[in-house]
Formats: sequence, C-alpha cells, structure tokens
Amino acid sequence: MTKKVIIIGSGFAGLSAASFMAKAGWEVTVVEQHDQPGGRARKIEVDGFRFDMGPSWYWMPDVFEHFFQSFGKTVADFYTLERLDPSYRVYYPDGPMDIPADFTALQQTFDSIEPGSGKKLAAFLQEAAYKYKVGVEKLVFKPGQSLVEFLDWDLLKGLVKLDVFTSMKSHVARYFKNPRLTTLMEFPVLFLGALPEQTPALYSLMNYADIKGGTWYPRGGMYEIVQAMYDLAKSLGVQFCFQQEVVEIGIQNRQATHLMAKDPDGKLTKYAADVIIGGADYHHIETALLPADCRSYSDAYWEKRVMAPSCLIYYIGLNKKLPGLLHHTLFFDTSFAVHGKEIYTTREWPSDPLFYMSATSVTDPTVAPEGCENLFLLIPVAAGLTNDTESIREQYYELLMNRLEKHLGTSVKDAVIYKKSFSTSDFISEYHSFKGNAYGLANTLLQTAVLKPSCRSKKVANLFYTGQLTVPGPGVPPSLISGEVVAGEVVRHFGK
Repeated sequence: MTKKVIIIGSGFAGLSAASFMAKAGWEVTVVEQHDQPGGRARKIEVDGFRFDMGPSWYWMPDVFEHFFQSFGKTVADFYTLERLDPSYRVYYPDGPMDIPADFTALQQTFDSIEPGSGKKLAAFLQEAAYKYKVGVEKLVFKPGQSLVEFLDWDLLKGLVKLDVFTSMKSHVARYFKNPRLTTLMEFPVLFLGALPEQTPALYSLMNYADIKGGTWYPRGGMYEIVQAMYDLAKSLGVQFCFQQEVVEIGIQNRQATHLMAKDPDGKLTKYAADVIIGGADYHHIETALLPADCRSYSDAYWEKRVMAPSCLIYYIGLNKKLPGLLHHTLFFDTSFAVHGKEIYTTREWPSDPLFYMSATSVTDPTVAPEGCENLFLLIPVAAGLTNDTESIREQYYELLMNRLEKHLGTSVKDAVIYKKSFSTSDFISEYHSFKGNAYGLANTLLQTAVLKPSCRSKKVANLFYTGQLTVPGPGVPPSLISGEVVAGEVVRHFGK
C-alpha cells in the first residue's frame, strides 16, 4: 500500500519536500492556509501591478538548477533568467556606488575606493569559493541529526579554512579598511542573519554567491519560481488543498495519525497520514498544534533563540517612471552599526534605518502598467516588536519617501497610486511567524547544523520539519535544500 505524507504549508521548503516525496513514490498532500502556493513568497496582483510579497534576490542559481535537474528538468523549462548588470546600487553618505557584474570591473571599482583592494577581493573570494563548495556539498545538505554526519575527511582537514570560529566582521577587516567596502561585504549577513561580529566567517560564502554567482531575475518575478515548483509537484501527482488552516495534529502512542484543518467558514477536515512534514512555522506547530508533552522544545528554549530580522515592507505602485533606477538598490546612507544594534541588541524600532528597494519594473515591463513603476521597499527591523501600528508605518513611509526623493532628485510621493504595508503583526497573522520574524533563525555559531531545531521531532517519531527554522537555515536556496533533506530523512526512516 502506498504510504501517505501530509505537508503543512506550500512555501519553498514545503514545495520542495512535496516533489521529493512524490518522486520517492509516496502519496503526497499539501495543506495550505492561503488561496495560493508560495507561503512568504506569495504575490499580489492589483490594478495592473504584480508584486512579489517576500523574497526578491535570486542568488545561488546552481541550487535552483540542482532542484529541477533532480526531476529531469531544467530551470529553462519553467522560466527565463536574466543576469542583472549592474547587480545592484548602494547609496552611501557620500554618494552612490554601482556593483558591476563583471569581476574585473568590480576590482577596478574597489581599487578606486581603496588602492590595492581589487587584488585583495580576488584573494577574499578565492577563500569564499572554497567555503561555498565545501559548505554546500558537505554542510548544507546534512540533516543535522548527529555530529557523525560531519566526520568527512575533506571537511575535517579544511575546518580551519572554513573560518567557523572567526567572525565575519574580523574576517572582512583582514582584507578591507574603507567603510564603503566593509559595509558592502558585511551586508548579506546583516540583512539575512545576524550582526557581522556574531556570524561565522564561513558565511563569506554568501559574498561568493553574490559576486561570482551573480544576481539574477526570473522574468515575471520571483513568483515564477513558486509557479514552476507548484506545476512540477502537480505533475508528480501531489495534491494541494488550499484555504485549509491546520489547527491540530492528532497523536496516538507518540505517533502522528492525522491532522485537522479548517476552511474560511470554520468547517473541519481530517487528513490521515503515515508521516507529517511541517513546512509552516516550527514554533507554531510545536506550541499550537501539538499536545504539550509532544513538544521537542520548551518555551525557555525558544525564548533563547537569536532571531534573524523581521521587516517593514511597502508595496508601492507609481503612475510614472523614475529616471536612473536600478533593479536593486541598497540605501546605506546612515549608520550601519546603529541600525544593526537596534535590530539585534536593543531590539527597538530603528531611529534612522538602512533600507532596500527593488524596482522590478526597471527590468520587466509586465509587472506594472505601461509608464508605471513597481517598487518594493524594505526596512529590516527587530523580531519581537509589538507596537506595530499604522502611525509607525506612516512615520517610516514618510521617512523613506523623503530619502528616495533626495537621492533620486525627483518627486516620488505624489506619483503613488497604490500602497500596501506589511510588517511584524502581519507576519504573525498571515504565517504564525514566531516573534513576527521574516527570515528565521540568525546564522550564529550556536545555531548552526546540529544546534538548530531538529528536522525530526524528538517526541513524535513520524513528525518532521522543514523550512527556515531548521536545517540548513534562512533564504530561498536553503529552503529548497531543506525540503530535499527532510524528504531524504523521511525515506531513510520509513522507506519508499
């Protein structure tokens, strides 16, 4: 008899797990509370604008290719990629800097800021390339169930080169002194994980992904990836049940036997399963869907976790085009250190925030009406903020509009014809997100590999987890890998 697996949530990790479980011969049902797949990567379509609600950076194209090749497909079978050049623009207090896609041109840019730094960049990335190769092959695809997994000769002999015990901040400082360059090299970990001084230098692999792997755009938007993964899963026989919010996991003799889900009218449906994979928020599944004696982790454990940031997002539609825009822009024209402290240390609303803007309509005319602009603005903020009010959102909206108009040298606010905001309270209400986080756990040393929440329940033998709060961590490529890893664990323990 074919074994049945129920997957809670259709984010990237849930979609990935669904396809790998179907490939292994299981009967797969995905239960999703929203009316579309994607989880945090859903889309908004309104008045001719199409907004990606969550992820907007396409890095590590090899991971996406690996995913589709696992099913005899390629990325090109589903969507078209375009490499962005310049990759992105950074505004500093003393002006903008474009990051060219060509490496030689980037070295020249570095040299113009700090003589000799172009050669140092090559050396930095040579080390980062090793970390990327070993990290992805030997670390990222591990389920994190035992230290024995890491008894690999190549891994052990290269442990020093992986810089696990050196901070990202001190590692960058070995190569670069100019604040523009150090900020540029530190930004991937600040926006996606933790303070550079708390993040292992292993994560310089993200600089390799950025500079050597390139920044890409899937024509039509990031939701094209969701659509591709959804179509693939359906072609493999996966069943999707939308607008079904899971309210309980049924347990008998330490085995998950079924889950109960309700539709928008409150009607309950029972889904029986041999195995359940939780692709929704790990903390929510543990604390809201399971009996107390079936939880792997205590409330005290969760309170001690270091969370990656949440964010305050604005989806903005303009009735005109803005001159000189790039697809991605980072506004680092205020204090990197102060904003980082407000996210991770004092945990308060930022006084003068860094922020990020994506303008997909610069690259893709299909995401906005003709002559219009599609803007996505994001401020990283601390997880756990409770006073997420409309007045605070308006305050930051005004601040961002003023900064945009100053840097772009043109009016912006008077051209706004669509505006929607999304922040910590929405992450909680829409995704049951622990402390309203946007990215999961911070990538600190004590939250790496076996030190992350386990992808298999410690109390319920046939309950597994996937996504950003377990291995390998936050981000879209890690989520694809997480789904593959957990599917492998299910098959290892319960067979095909």
